[in-house]
Amino acid sequence: MRIAYLHGGSVPSVYANGVHVMRMCDAFADAGHHIELYAVPGTVRTGDLHAYYGTRNRFPVHTVPLGTAPGLGPLVRARRVRDGVRRGTVPDVVYGRDPHALLAAAGTAPVVYETHLLWTDRVVRGVERLLLRHRGLRRIVFVSQALADDYRAAFPRLAARRDVDWVTASDCADPVAAGGPVAALPGRPGALKVGYVGHLYPGRGTDVIRELARLLPAADFHLVGGTPEDLAHWQDRCRGENVFFHGHRPPSSLHPYYRAFDVVLAPYQRKVACAGGIGDISRWVSPMKLFEYMAHGRAIVASDLPVLREVLTDGENCLLCPPGDVAAWAEAVGRLSADPALRRALGETARRELTTRYTWRARADRVLAGLPGHAPAAAAGRP
Repeated sequence: MRIAYLHGGSVPSVYANGVHVMRMCDAFADAGHHIELYAVPGTVRTGDLHAYYGTRNRFPVHTVPLGTAPGLGPLVRARRVRDGVRRGTVPDVVYGRDPHALLAAAGTAPVVYETHLLWTDRVVRGVERLLLRHRGLRRIVFVSQALADDYRAAFPRLAARRDVDWVTASDCADPVAAGGPVAALPGRPGALKVGYVGHLYPGRGTDVIRELARLLPAADFHLVGGTPEDLAHWQDRCRGENVFFHGHRPPSSLHPYYRAFDVVLAPYQRKVACAGGIGDISRWVSPMKLFEYMAHGRAIVASDLPVLREVLTDGENCLLCPPGDVAAWAEAVGRLSADPALRRALGETARRELTTRYTWRARADRVLAGLPGHAPAAAAGRP
């Protein structure tokens, strides 16, 4: 199958949406499909885009900048993306997360629209409504069941369309082989190493980690990620000797950090900002770092939010705590510190569930299943 993936964000970048898109394109290529990605030019300087993300396949990436006309940039870019898609061999499917470009290209091939949030911007919402009514739309992929439920309520006419499939597919991770290099972390050799990987936007729980470090002075806390502005903000507020900020790292270089951690945190709050620190995706979030934690068999402490319970089960593959109850978080981390066997059991269960249910390759098969030209996994050749 020939797939044109239309992404409205930039690659390479420091943002999770770029990681998600590159992982999905890699999985499509693993499945034997010809994939071409259309994205906005990157905001991170790197000599090799595929090395930066650590992809196995070197699929074509076409960068199409935003137009310069005030207020019309996404629309101008959408037409340029459409023209680029039509210039070569016509794809079998147009797939993506960019409603502007998907709408512009909707007459080219069947459309699969993936969404991770309910748009609040009036212009984008209007473009999305046109896309959802277009006869070329064949499938919508939701990153969580909570998001699918909210779309069903927001777009009752869409829910009534019998020619549009609804698929829920959470974020994922690639399985990780045992062994491999381990990051040499600063701090005390005998201290429990508590890790967090991700952005430092509002609602991501950095304030919870700061308080945990104060309550648990025997543990060392390591935070990997964050823009320079967010790093400066939090480094000024976390001056404890047991808190270490490692800044942004290329996605391909994160494995040694995961391996170095004894316990990992996903302290999402009841309001969670998305890329750029704006909006609120707490009802629908499907954090990739959570699945990366699972892939590495780490013991997870996470916020007890309904959307995270779509994947997590307290006492089986993680420990869940009320988002803002720092005392409960301190108790959970202390419990894991005192019980290495529990850490291993939670991590092993999480790794097993990731391998059997939440791989990028399985997701790629799921979102394409039943579309013309899609071969089942066994025929496509699972790596």
